[in-house]
Amino acid sequence: MCAEKIQRILMAIMVGVVLFLFNSGLAMVGNIIGGFMIVMIIVWAFTNFCPSIWFLEKMVGKCDFDKANS
Repeated sequence: MCAEKIQRILMAIMVGVVLFLFNSGLAMVGNIIGGFMIVMIIVWAFTNFCPSIWFLEKMVGKCDFDKANS
């Protein structure tokens, strides 16, 4: 497993947590977590820097998609 794949799995889990919080009556907490995720994705889109991928690359290594396709 590599950094980009782990980050995508973690994002999916966090979306699930946000949906759970909304459905369990904790909409304010869901809004805070969801808003933070939106801000981080926008920062990633404009700067091509994602702190979670940077950290995960240090922990497990970077994905080499070109090597996997050949």
